Amino acid sequence: MDETALIHSAQQGDLNAFNTLILHYQDAVFNTAARILGDDDMAEDASQEAFIAAFQSIRSFRGGSFKAWILRTVTNACLDELRRRKRRPTTPLEPETSDGEEMDSPKWLADKSMTPAQKAEADELEHAIQHCLDALPTEFRTAVVLADIQGMDYTEVAAASKVPIGTIKSRIARARLRLRECLRSFEELLPASFRLDSENTR
Repeated sequence: MDETALIHSAQQGDLNAFNTLILHYQDAVFNTAARILGDDDMAEDASQEAFIAAFQSIRSFRGGSFKAWILRTVTNACLDELRRRKRRPTTPLEPETSDGEEMDSPKWLADKSMTPAQKAEADELEHAIQHCLDALPTEFRTAVVLADIQGMDYTEVAAASKVPIGTIKSRIARARLRLRECLRSFEELLPASFRLDSENTR
């Protein structure tokens, strides 16, 4: 994919070029929104809002990481949604649909090679991680999702969050500490390389 050429075409109003870009990043955008909002339906809405906003403002893109730019757009959409909610509901460890049935795992976790037992463990781990993310303050959750799940560097996270880089470093450090504490009760679900008694901090 010639991203630079696609961006240039999209800036000239080429919808097909823009859609090609979006197809490449749509999973990362949805993943970010789902982690920040803790709700798949709202994440879908925030993603669509972000794609519309991105198309309307793509001419303002001046180079650098397009991924960071599009993730900043969806982060803004998520924060707008959270501001519209008077209080943030938490996601239960076993989320259910409106019909009372247990939700399937998010599509980005799907792995057809998993055995039923492995899938059950992956589902439990996914629910545990989201439960702990939901327990974080919004600004901590947003920072750690962008840094540790989407792989953005501190400068990119700071730009997306519109706060100084020092603040971002502090938020991420505190978020990681709280996540480690929260995940202690789910430690048996973690892969060996991520066990909390290891020297890893991520």
